[in-house]
Amino acid sequence: MLSFHQARDQILAAVQPLSIEKVALLDAAGRAVAEDVIANRALPLFDNSAMDGYAVRAEDCSPGTTLPVVGYLPAGGALDCSVAPNTAVKIMTGAPIPPGADAIVPFEETEESPDQVRLLGPVKAGDHIRFQGEDIRPGERIIAAGTVLRPGEISLLASFGMVLMPVRRRVRVAILSTGDELQELGDEPTTGGIVNSNSWALAAAVRQIGGEAQLLGIATDNRDSLREKLGAGLQADVLITSAGVSAGDRDLVREVLDELGVKQQFWKINIKPGKPTAFGLKGRTPVFSLPGNPVSALITFEEFVRPALLKMMGHRTLAKPLFKARLQEPVTKKVGRTQLMRVAVEIDGDGGLQVVSSGDQNTGIQRTMVCAQGIALLAADRERYAAGDRVDVHLLGNSTALGD
Repeated sequence: MLSFHQARDQILAAVQPLSIEKVALLDAAGRAVAEDVIANRALPLFDNSAMDGYAVRAEDCSPGTTLPVVGYLPAGGALDCSVAPNTAVKIMTGAPIPPGADAIVPFEETEESPDQVRLLGPVKAGDHIRFQGEDIRPGERIIAAGTVLRPGEISLLASFGMVLMPVRRRVRVAILSTGDELQELGDEPTTGGIVNSNSWALAAAVRQIGGEAQLLGIATDNRDSLREKLGAGLQADVLITSAGVSAGDRDLVREVLDELGVKQQFWKINIKPGKPTAFGLKGRTPVFSLPGNPVSALITFEEFVRPALLKMMGHRTLAKPLFKARLQEPVTKKVGRTQLMRVAVEIDGDGGLQVVSSGDQNTGIQRTMVCAQGIALLAADRERYAAGDRVDVHLLGNSTALGD
């Protein structure tokens, strides 16, 4: 049976980035750029004023100096004046520095009159000037391939006039739940029936990272139903199934996938919850067979499917960063298996992280996923943790909220 890290490494080695497409700049927000972005010009493009004030020659200036004002330069205005010795030009933020000037004196450091200005303090060359290329030089790499484009990156790209961006296309993920006991959302509940929540949860998780989810509905526990639904799902970039992968008489998913040409890469991971997780490939199409328990399905998606989908969409960072956090209470587990414990995460009085179980860790307790902000990875070779011990934790989903 594979360890937690072996399973993840094997999955990531098996999946490949999708094809590249060019999309409008705003549509690229939240997606990973597929190629390095190189500056096609300098930023700033020209020397300009960082303040509203007066353009001057520093050598003409000392506290108490009065200079005649010989021109005015607004942002975006024509550069039709210069600064001769012992003169000043009124200038607005962003306007180009006029010839002859080498410093800007902000309005608040002057006393103004209609045709002249008195300087209140010392002035040195370069004051309040944004110089051409001081931020970025032509030919410089400004964004590395695999970077997710946030508003800051969009702002930078727009500053360079970049209208279209190369990104990996969104991954199309087919999602199938299996089991005779399942009922569709909105159906009248029946005795023994279970609402198909997994499809909706997994689809939401796919959408949260920028993928496209296709709900295939429910396959019953017979080969014909499974063959039809799984065959349709294999037309997507990725197929995710839930349930039907344990060792029961009606757990037929892996057998039917084999009949459809899916080559199983592994079945079972040495973790709790989520042990009966399977991974296979049909050509380059990954197939994830997750447990049917809603908590196990979401956790195995988070730990194994999510990083794979991010790689397919060209992301550079795949796994969540791990933080050290102090346990607020003792924990006992079985030796020999990595436990993925749902935890509430808080910031302690010293600014560090502390965690506590988000509730009963039985995988039938769905509320613990709602109350959890993170997953604590409890090592396979340990049985007991004392209160105050430090453990590795990562946040869940795209969450940044702590202690909510």
